Amino acid sequence: MFQFLMRRSLAALATIWVISIVSFVIIQLPPGDFLTTYMANLREMGERVPEEQIAAMRERYGLGEPMFVQYYKWMRGIIQDGDFGRSMEWGVPVSMLLWDRIGLTVMVGLSSILFVWVVAIPVGVYSATHQYSILDYLFTFIGFLGLAIPNFLLALVLMWIGWSVFGQNVGGLYSPEYSNAPWSIGKFIDLLSHLWIPMLIVGTSWTAGLIRTMRANMLDEINQPYVETARAKGLTEWRLVWKYPVRVALNPFISTVGYALPQIVGGVLITAVVLNLPTIGPLLLRALLSQDMFMAGAIVMILSILTVIGTLISDILLAVFDPRIRLE
Repeated sequence: MFQFLMRRSLAALATIWVISIVSFVIIQLPPGDFLTTYMANLREMGERVPEEQIAAMRERYGLGEPMFVQYYKWMRGIIQDGDFGRSMEWGVPVSMLLWDRIGLTVMVGLSSILFVWVVAIPVGVYSATHQYSILDYLFTFIGFLGLAIPNFLLALVLMWIGWSVFGQNVGGLYSPEYSNAPWSIGKFIDLLSHLWIPMLIVGTSWTAGLIRTMRANMLDEINQPYVETARAKGLTEWRLVWKYPVRVALNPFISTVGYALPQIVGGVLITAVVLNLPTIGPLLLRALLSQDMFMAGAIVMILSILTVIGTLISDILLAVFDPRIRLE
């Protein structure tokens, strides 16, 4: 087990290093840079910036140096000081803009994962143990419906219902009076009262897919010889199902933990824009459009690190729950 963990940890570190290089290269592939875009916008507004100021900005951001030099300076700041650089568009350190949004993104992600697991696991188990029943057909229909409806469309429908029926704006994560207020118990309670909307919307399609996965895995396991042996020994059906086939069928749930947060950030970016969520997704989109390379690179880097860490946690949990995983 120790050797398994060491191999996975070393592979995770190597993966993070490669991802940092690829991320930095990709965000610099579009022609021009932030300063070029910035100057073009100023010219459209009829403003002019002195050449001395342009040269100073190039020197400050290292835009005139080779790419490997810029990458070295960027990584040195991250490793030594946790400094991801300075946002060229906002004019402030990247970390100032990211930490609050990372916390809210993780909160939305974890609540969505919790919602998915609480709904998908028991529904999938019931559908498999009551195959071809009325409720099985109903859950199958709801599952396909959830997969077919785009998240952003469901968000628009809920926003319309909330405004036209209840006279409430369901966008965002805070009420207007708490948007810029410091953290307090009241603000936290207000956040929880708004959190269920993105949790429901984000978790809908994912829940629908995992219900089908859980049902299929359970049908594969429920008639295996080891289950029949346990049944012959006199175990009750409820205890037998949850002790043996469910444990094996949970492998896909555990293995997808590492991909949950990046999937929520990237997969529902349009939904986050529609709901006006103060998460990382809209900030990443704006950074890419304005070629704010330090901001975009930091977000991609953080999401990649979270993915690798989540995958490492998934590997460890799989090795704990299924001893076959850690065999040579």
